[in-house]
Amino acid sequence: MSGFTGGCHCGAIRYEVTGEPVRAQICHCDDCRRSGGSAFATNVFVNAADFRLTRGAPREFHWLANSGARRGRGFCGECGTSIYVTNETRPNLTGIRIGSIDDAGFVRPWAHVWVKRALPSTNLNDDLEKFDQQAR
Repeated sequence: MSGFTGGCHCGAIRYEVTGEPVRAQICHCDDCRRSGGSAFATNVFVNAADFRLTRGAPREFHWLANSGARRGRGFCGECGTSIYVTNETRPNLTGIRIGSIDDAGFVRPWAHVWVKRALPSTNLNDDLEKFDQQAR
């Protein structure tokens, strides 16, 4: 699978990714839950150089994570759709939110991360690897 496209709910933001995804993972950290408004977030990590906006300019919100690292989230200023996440500890990667991908059928997460923060109602009974914190 080489490359994919996506965008926000209202269509104001569009993007394309060239090249292969690096990995996909399901994150249960507080930041991913809050920014996505859900029990967890599935992120498809791509090389930052392979991510290109083709329409619109997302708004960004930055904060310091519990680790002390500066994190960022790009989202549509019109409809609020989360598009991507960034982390200063991995400047060469961009995490694309699965919900913004046009056809995400190719996504196969390899792990759950931050499972120590997973909500008790979240089913973790699958064959994916599980990490209490971020996998390296």
